[in-house]
Amino acid sequence: MAKVTAAITGTGGYVPEDVLSNTDLEKMVDTNDEWITTRTGIKERRILRTPGMATSDMAVEAVKKALQKSGTRPEEVEMLICATVTPDTTFPDTANTILHKLGAKNSFGFDINAACSGFLYALTTGAKFVESGMYKKVVVVGADMMSSIVDYTDRATCIIFGDGAGAVLLEPVTDGTGLIDSILRSDGSGREYLHMKAGGSLKPASAETVARREHYVYQDGKPVFKAAVNGMVSTVQQLLDRNNLSVADIAWLVPHQANIRIINTVGEYLGFPPEKVMVNIHKYGNTTAATLPLCLWEYQNKLHRGDYLVLTAFGGGFTWGSTLLKWH
Repeated sequence: MAKVTAAITGTGGYVPEDVLSNTDLEKMVDTNDEWITTRTGIKERRILRTPGMATSDMAVEAVKKALQKSGTRPEEVEMLICATVTPDTTFPDTANTILHKLGAKNSFGFDINAACSGFLYALTTGAKFVESGMYKKVVVVGADMMSSIVDYTDRATCIIFGDGAGAVLLEPVTDGTGLIDSILRSDGSGREYLHMKAGGSLKPASAETVARREHYVYQDGKPVFKAAVNGMVSTVQQLLDRNNLSVADIAWLVPHQANIRIINTVGEYLGFPPEKVMVNIHKYGNTTAATLPLCLWEYQNKLHRGDYLVLTAFGGGFTWGSTLLKWH
């Protein structure tokens, strides 16, 4: 009997219309276009400014496109996993809100919080439900409204992040395509370098935490850069080795869009030529859990059936990992 794998049969992406350019940021904090571009590769990012709209609204638009691409009706969706660090509310899960707004009445869902690695964690989790035979139509969406937790007086972080969402539909196949392997890792000792100081049970929200601006992203760039490069390079190499593949066998490296220097360094260490590395950070910045599915959505016309792709990411906490898949 042929092995069942979970294949991506539809992709979708959404970014808000409002653009926050480097020129705009020059008027807000002590920075300039050359400094931002040189250090991050970012020229602009999208910001969700529509009153009353949140992460779920971006996710819904991305999911709609993925379902349309695959000819799937919302009522056919059986499960939805949302990777996010900016949920609409602490509870209920944003996944449940997305399902309600979609009209996916025959489904259940939940959120995964693994920061920028969230989409990989969610993709691997969703694939297991498909491979087991439990579900045939599983949606995985990465969505973050980072503008809601970015301090626009902090030039170290406000230049990096943007808002957006990307989604894929997973379905069972037996033709050898689909998700092949994943290596996922985490190390909680890295949390001191990339985190939000307040808002959880350790330090609940109070007038004092708000006054101290502790509900925004905090990042110590140097240790994060080093850990990100080491984590992504090591897991990609392990993935290739245990599947008897080389860089020459891989059509595309799909790296988390955190920083162009990280992307370039990871590609160089592994030996990937620039033309085989997906990049859209210049347009969208770091959209956290949305970067990987947004890349798949934007590059889908360049992908061919049977192409090997390696997805890799690194996020706060620390979390990191890589996933190997064969394009369906």
